[in-house]
This record gives sequence, structure tokens and C-alpha cells, in this order.
Amino acid sequence: MTAANDLLSADLTMGTVMLKVGDMKVMSNYYQKALGLDIVAEADGGQYLGRGSTPLVHLQPAGGLHLPGRGEAGLFHTALLFNDQASLAATVATAAQYSPQAFAGSADHLVSEAFYFTDPEGNGIELYWDRPRDAWSWKNGEVEMDTLALSPQHYLQQHLTEESVATQRQSAADIGHVHLQVGDVKTAEQFYVDTLGFEKTSGFHGQALFVSAGGYHHHMAMNVWNSRGAGPRKDTLGLGEVLIQLPGTDDVGSLHERLTHHGIPVANTGAEITFNDPWNNQIRVSVDAGRLTK
Repeated sequence: MTAANDLLSADLTMGTVMLKVGDMKVMSNYYQKALGLDIVAEADGGQYLGRGSTPLVHLQPAGGLHLPGRGEAGLFHTALLFNDQASLAATVATAAQYSPQAFAGSADHLVSEAFYFTDPEGNGIELYWDRPRDAWSWKNGEVEMDTLALSPQHYLQQHLTEESVATQRQSAADIGHVHLQVGDVKTAEQFYVDTLGFEKTSGFHGQALFVSAGGYHHHMAMNVWNSRGAGPRKDTLGLGEVLIQLPGTDDVGSLHERLTHHGIPVANTGAEITFNDPWNNQIRVSVDAGRLTK
């Protein structure tokens, strides 16, 4: 059990996920045309794509790198959270229409309704809507989640509207959570819960771990379904960085002290800190300054 003063702030939010990409044109087209995101900023040859002024995904060209192997640690999926079922349905519809073969499944998780896709370079994507928190069930300190059947066709019939299609790019979306592939769950819990300061919200038979701040069902997750026993990552295409945003500089400073105490190497610019998890997944933590791109 992590001490209360070592927990991450309940006001934590997930920020932009950076992907290292081999083909910027193909990848940018996918995130714009399939997922309804717009380019909200450009820097160093890369693009920040999102909704309104909120960047969600940062595509950074890395043409000299190779795709990761299936069994390697890295990204499982980036999860885009929508405010309502109609907005979710609109993006599920455009994603399915743009690239039907990219659809990877759907599920009712009790706390949420989710649809899964794979981008052109193999990065997983979840599109989801949360049920209200008062509809979630908790038992012995863990949130009850499941994987129940959810028909995409029936969902679109129920929730897709002409208005949601017409206003797709105006509807808000956020990074709801980031799900990683890791080598083992015990080490993941030691790092993300005992050291970093998330709270464990659920586990799955030693195969997956779900963690959050402030009672959310999960801001991050780690699993070994494709990557059990994986060691530290090589520099490959795919996940480049996960951004976590905290409300104040004191929160970032406290986390820096905690990481240093646990012997984790940390780069500190004064405004933000950067470090790696045990599998070389890079994490950046900054103050949430209105979701400005860095």
C-alpha cells in the first residue's frame, strides 16, 4: 500500500502520446481521416494532432527505425475518451469506413464501452466512452470490469446521428488512458504503484494491471499478453513517450524526489521531468498548463 503522501495527485490527467513513425504521410492521413483529428501544432518535422486546441497524439518522424517485434515491450494502445456515445459512434464510423481491416474488436467493460483499431504502423488505438462514475462497482478496493460482447453495428444504429457526424471534429476528446506491453506484472506494480504513486484499481490473473489517480478506473495499464518476459526496449518505431500532467510544480517536485529516492534516473528541466520505466518506456511529467504543447 502506497502512503497517502506518496500518491500522485487526484487531479492527474494523461497528456499527449508521442509515436515514432516511419511514414508521416500515411500515419497523419490515418489520424486525420479515420479518427477525425486535426493538426493543432507542428514542430521539428512532427505533428500534434487533436481536437480543438487539445493535442492528443504527437507523430514524430523516425524513418531510420524498424517496427518492434510482437513480443517486445512498448505500446498496447492509446485510448481516446469521448464525452458521449454519439461522439464515440461518429469516430467509430469514420474509422471503420476509412480502414475496415484496422478494426480489432469491441467490448463492454462495465465502466466503459470500447472499440479497438490498429493504425497503419501497428499501434493499438482504443476509442471509448465512460459510464458515469456512480454506475461503477467497486469490490475490495478494486473496480469491477469485464469484457462483454458489444456489437458495433447495433451500437452505430443506436447512437450514430447526423449531428454527431457533422460536428465530429468539433466534439471534444482526451487521452483517457495509455495501456503498455511489459515483461512482467509484478515489476510493473513495483514501479507504477510503489514508486510512481498510482493506485492499483484492478488486476487480471497476474496478466494485467490497471492503475489510476483519484479513483478513475485506470489512467494506465500494463499487460503481458504479447510480451511476457520482455526485457528493456530497443529504439524502434512505435511508442516514443507518454505524457502525464500534474496540477502544480510541487507535485512534479515531490515525484522527482520520490523517484530519486528509489534510484530512478531522472532528467529535470525545472518545468518537467523525464524518466524511463523498467522496459525503457519513456515517461514525461509536466505541469498541466492548459494542455499546451511542449
